[in-house]
Amino acid sequence: FAPIFRGMGARMYKTLALSAALATGLVGLAGLPARALDALKWADAHPDVTILSSDELMMIEAPGATLEDFRWTARALVVFADSENDPRYIQQMEYIAKDGLRLAERDVIVVVDTDPAAESAIRKELRPRGFTLVLIGKDGFKYLRKPLPWDVREISRSIDKMPLRQQELKDSRGR
Repeated sequence: FAPIFRGMGARMYKTLALSAALATGLVGLAGLPARALDALKWADAHPDVTILSSDELMMIEAPGATLEDFRWTARALVVFADSENDPRYIQQMEYIAKDGLRLAERDVIVVVDTDPAAESAIRKELRPRGFTLVLIGKDGFKYLRKPLPWDVREISRSIDKMPLRQQELKDSRGR
């Protein structure tokens, strides 16, 4: 989804290509990867949320969503800016577009909020000033808050240090 962030507003991409393919019958549910099925189930359960993009990584707009929507199901990486044209926002979205699979592997949903006037529930709760990046764990704890863009590699390292992520890795190894 790299083209989304180069010269075009993210709001132009309001629907999932995956959903369109399902709606037109081009793709059957059996042929979808598990993460894509999970994304569709989450989207169906949250009809007020606008989906921006999803191949493996799910991205949504903040209006219509609350932090409680993600508790125990996904980690939220919230990207705030006062405008889609903020250079820090553009840089952060390029980082995510370049290496988003790392985030998808860690059950991350990227939440984008570039409209302070919309007064989303997430914006009201986290109260950002200008560009702000906030990483919220599945337990609802705010693990990271940064005023500058962060590389996905560094975000992934922060996630891997979380207690719940450590437990997930242990469980996946069969210990």
